[in-house]
Amino acid sequence: MTETMTDLSLTVSRVIPAPPERVFDAWLDPKLMAKFMMGMPGTTVPKVETDPRVGGRFLILMRTDKDLPHEGTYKEITRPKRLVFTWESAHSTVEDSTVTVTFAEAEGGTLVELTQVRFASEGARDGHKAGWSYILDLLAEAV
Repeated sequence: MTETMTDLSLTVSRVIPAPPERVFDAWLDPKLMAKFMMGMPGTTVPKVETDPRVGGRFLILMRTDKDLPHEGTYKEITRPKRLVFTWESAHSTVEDSTVTVTFAEAEGGTLVELTQVRFASEGARDGHKAGWSYILDLLAEAV
C-alpha cells in the first residue's frame, strides 16, 4: 500500500431538518442507528450495539445477501458538536480509518458534515462516499 492511498479522504454533508442535539443523539442510539446505518438500498440492520463513551465500542451488523459487520471505537464525543470514531469493516481494511462527524446549527436544521480518512484505494473511498451519502439521506428520515 502506498502512502498516497492512506492519505485518501472523503467528506459528505447534508442539512438534516432537526435540531443538533437530536441529530447528534441519533448517532449513539441503537434503535435509531438501525434505521439509518445502511450503506445501500436493500440493506437491513438486525443488530446494533453501542457503548457511547470515549474508548467504548460499537457494532453495526449490516445485512445484504450476507452479514457485513462494521465496528469501531469512540475517540471523541462532544455533544452536540462533534463525534469521532474508528471505522472497521471488510470494506475499510486500512488501520486507523477514522470518521469525524460535526453538527452545526443551520437554516432548516443541522448541517452534518462527515469526513472519513484513510482508505486502501480510490475505489474503497468512492464506495464509502456513496454509502455515507445514503446514510445521511436515511438519517434525515429517521430523526
